Amino acid sequence: MRSFLFFCIFLILCSCVFVTSLNDEGIALWSFKKGIGQDPEGSLKNWNFSDETPCSWNGVTCKDLKVVSVSIPKKKLTGFLSSSLGSLTGLRHVNLRSNLFSGSLPVELFEVQGLQSLVLYGNSFSGVIPIEVGKLNYLQTLDLSQNFLNGSVPITLLQCKRLKFLYLSHNNFTGVVPEGFGGNLSALEELDLGFNKFDGKIPSDLGNLSNLQGTVDLSHNMFNGSIPASLGNLPEKVYIDLTYNNLSGPIPQNGALINRGPTAFIGNPGLCGPPLKNQCSAQSDASSPSSEPFLPNNVPPLDGAGGDGNGRGLSRGAVIAIIVGDVVGICVIGLLFSYCYSRICGCGRKKDESGFGFQKGGGKGRKECLCFRKDESETLSENVEQYDLVALDNQVAFDLDELLKASAFVLGKSGIGIVYKVVLEDGLNLAVRRLGEGGSQRFKEFQTEVEAIGKLRHQNIVTLRAYYWSVDEKLLIYDFIPNGNLTTAIHGKPGMVSFTPLSWSIRLKIMKGTAKGLVYLHEYSPKKYVHGDLKPSNILLGHDMEPKISDFGLGRLANIAGASPTLQSNHMTSDKPQQSKQGSALSESGTVTSTTTSGSCYQAPEALKVVKPSQKWDIYSYGVILLEMITGRTPIIQVGSTEMDLVNWIHWCIEEKKPLSDVLDSYLAQDADKEEEMIAVLKIAMACVHSSPERRPSMRYISDALERLQASSE
Repeated sequence: MRSFLFFCIFLILCSCVFVTSLNDEGIALWSFKKGIGQDPEGSLKNWNFSDETPCSWNGVTCKDLKVVSVSIPKKKLTGFLSSSLGSLTGLRHVNLRSNLFSGSLPVELFEVQGLQSLVLYGNSFSGVIPIEVGKLNYLQTLDLSQNFLNGSVPITLLQCKRLKFLYLSHNNFTGVVPEGFGGNLSALEELDLGFNKFDGKIPSDLGNLSNLQGTVDLSHNMFNGSIPASLGNLPEKVYIDLTYNNLSGPIPQNGALINRGPTAFIGNPGLCGPPLKNQCSAQSDASSPSSEPFLPNNVPPLDGAGGDGNGRGLSRGAVIAIIVGDVVGICVIGLLFSYCYSRICGCGRKKDESGFGFQKGGGKGRKECLCFRKDESETLSENVEQYDLVALDNQVAFDLDELLKASAFVLGKSGIGIVYKVVLEDGLNLAVRRLGEGGSQRFKEFQTEVEAIGKLRHQNIVTLRAYYWSVDEKLLIYDFIPNGNLTTAIHGKPGMVSFTPLSWSIRLKIMKGTAKGLVYLHEYSPKKYVHGDLKPSNILLGHDMEPKISDFGLGRLANIAGASPTLQSNHMTSDKPQQSKQGSALSESGTVTSTTTSGSCYQAPEALKVVKPSQKWDIYSYGVILLEMITGRTPIIQVGSTEMDLVNWIHWCIEEKKPLSDVLDSYLAQDADKEEEMIAVLKIAMACVHSSPERRPSMRYISDALERLQASSE
């Protein structure tokens, strides 16, 4: 009996040894897992304490049984970042981007001296960057963008001399950018400091970063003083974004700063000189760091003291003769130009009537020339710029000629023009919106607006790829979205014989994606934009039914282009919905089905009284869309002999104590096991359509609430 007892004890001890056999690396990662509050997708499900090593765990890569990489992006993980990661001595790469981590950055992580990349983009980290970052001698990538970090950038960062990619945008960093970037971080290839609160002067040695590529983003900060002329030393292919700061003085005209459009400098009222329209005063010209060419000290003076070697300048008669000669010469040249212009260039621009095609300056059937009218652009430079297709993204691989030769099909028409599906020779599908002909010719204003929209990049917002402007032709070129719009997906198309209703999981996916797109517009886009005209017809559906918000800023652009003079604009968007305006048609089946009456059902009540839009308008519209998706009802409902909008109908159902089955879309009966989720979404929708704007939740709160719902498709 005693021997049997000893045998049992031995087995228990062996099992304990087996259970606790996880090595030190695994124990460190297990501690990291303990710091995670929620793992809705079960990403760490196979992290078992009974394993000997963590090398088979999801997101973990080992080399010689040492953890070298922890990569768990986009898994909706919540919690804090455990300091135990700092004990992984072989760690080289950490990628936790696009999760929901919060709290401060652990100092211990910045003491792993072999760390090469740290990517924490798109979380909710707060606090400062630890000064220990300077110990990361092998660091090449540091991406802390889109968090809530604050404080100043530690000067110790300059010790990371192997750093190639530095992204700190969309945080709350303050203070000055330390001098020494150019001298110490010479390996930098990409630099993004945009959307922070940096102040002080732009470091003059940034111009020494000869390996930079793409865009150097210093926009939406509080940098002051003049633009260092040394920035012109950057590679000419680099785009320098200095928009929305407090910069002042003349814009240097050298190197990479030459031939930049005004969009690189807007939002700095104190700047002057080309390419801006406001001229510099004599005083600011004199102080410009690049307004005069560099002259060595041994160059003789350029005033009259050295004019003829005798200390005398030109005589008065000689000066008068020169002036008269210049005037006569200019007049002769002007007459010759006028004569040649009238003989060669006919200013009648004839439009190609064959569907989509139109003629540019050198089009078929007319000689290549530019014709100007009094009501066109204000300056010659504007007319020169407008006759070309302008790409807003480096992935645009087509030009204007290819676009004109492409097959085109009309998708729909609205008060803002015609939309075409365009198929290029290589098979690429695009959606092209024609904004109309004529109207006010405000090219520079149009350019500023369209390029701002073109910078918006989010998976749930339709991407504007390029644009074209001419006197009588304005085009916007978007990605083509293949699966129609949400109106058609919910209700079907008129006359459609067969109709496949959306499952609950797909509806919830569309709700979540739309919310994410609005969160981006409200919180992460420049100036925290408002859409202003959100409705199902401008929520398009991609290949995997991922929602794409369209028509952002469209009313503003149409107003500038003269396509629809009745449209009002409200800073990029909040085109106040008009009775005549219809939805977008950037998709195969995205023709408009909403009536003029139903279109107004998505407007917040205060939109009829208040001119300036607010994000609460979008939240109300989003709430109506949720109700439409839950109920399957159209925006206008017939109750007996009375018509009422969807919001009032829901309130009526509540007052009449109608059963839930009368409210929910009958097609959702197959998803009866998800009834709790449907009720939760219904509550969110009712909060969104509250009559008081102050009582409506933020889009961030709505998005987080939807993310917490467990859908079968997730």
